[in-house]
Amino acid sequence: MSAEQAKAFVEKMKSDEAFRAKVMAEEDLEARMALIGTEGFDCSAEEIASLQELGEAELDGVAGGGWCDQACWFGPR
Repeated sequence: MSAEQAKAFVEKMKSDEAFRAKVMAEEDLEARMALIGTEGFDCSAEEIASLQELGEAELDGVAGGGWCDQACWFGPR
């Protein structure tokens, strides 16, 4: 698992609408992470979430590509 893989995943989520829709169609976090793994990304949900701890400018860049906030990613708490 790596932060680089998490960054690559986020970039693909930003740039590939079909990929983003496929990933977000999985409502269960465990199933979503399994799908991400089969797509070639070796990262954890925690590594992906850690990217959301970036500054507002970086977050705006991620959010601008259709990426959702942590509540969307992890679902209701």
